[in-house]
Amino acid sequence: MKPKSKILIIAGSDSSGGAGIQADIKTITALGSYAMTAITAVTSQNTTGVKSIVAINPKEILNQIIFTSKDIKPDAIKIGMLHSSKVIDTVIKSLDNIKIKNIVLDPVMVAKGGAKLIDNKAIISLKSRLINRVTLITPNIPEAEILTKTKINTKEDMIYAANKLIEFGAKNVLIKGGHLKSKLVQDIFVNKFDIKIFNSIRYKTKNTHGTGCTLSSAITTFLSCGKTIKKSCELGINYVSLAIKTNPNYGKGHGPINHINAMNLNKKFR
Repeated sequence: MKPKSKILIIAGSDSSGGAGIQADIKTITALGSYAMTAITAVTSQNTTGVKSIVAINPKEILNQIIFTSKDIKPDAIKIGMLHSSKVIDTVIKSLDNIKIKNIVLDPVMVAKGGAKLIDNKAIISLKSRLINRVTLITPNIPEAEILTKTKINTKEDMIYAANKLIEFGAKNVLIKGGHLKSKLVQDIFVNKFDIKIFNSIRYKTKNTHGTGCTLSSAITTFLSCGKTIKKSCELGINYVSLAIKTNPNYGKGHGPINHINAMNLNKKFR
């Protein structure tokens, strides 16, 4: 089977394989596309938490992005962990250089175990300089609260926060509702013209490590293959929901989800 598209991932590494670059590569590959990487940081972590984070020199991040893209031009870019304003400046510079249309930003700020993965200066830079350059931003509720400085307790609050992000320059917003205490998981897509609520079954499990990374990579993959932004969100959410349902139950903490579930999903949506 030949890959359907080419995707560049700009994100941090997760040594446990459940999130970050590793989850991105698994997702993109499982959905039938070709993954390339620019690693922004190396983390030592497992399902119980993050032990250490080593930042990659911004110059090397720039080299990874530009040198890779000049040889194999990506159809889309997925951006994950950007831990400092210098890294964000570097990514913006590289995006201006390679000029790719479809870009999905997952504003990774806190690991599942609670470790902070981004500094305050970087949050300001991300909000003021990066979100207006991407196709879609996919914050979870804590990330949306930090970016908009609002408290989110209901789906109406999610829509309000999404509209604030639109005011900041975001073109499309998908706020992930997994942190709300509700019977269903409600993810809400918002742009200037549309609001769409995606309802998914909430599975009772602690094994949800890497769901955000996986979702943004799945959306990027569908988008790179020509699906609309809203359809890409729908298919990505379906993929992650099935991955949570069929998780392998690895580790003592927040275990990974099952990225290989796409073998069935591909047949269904072919």
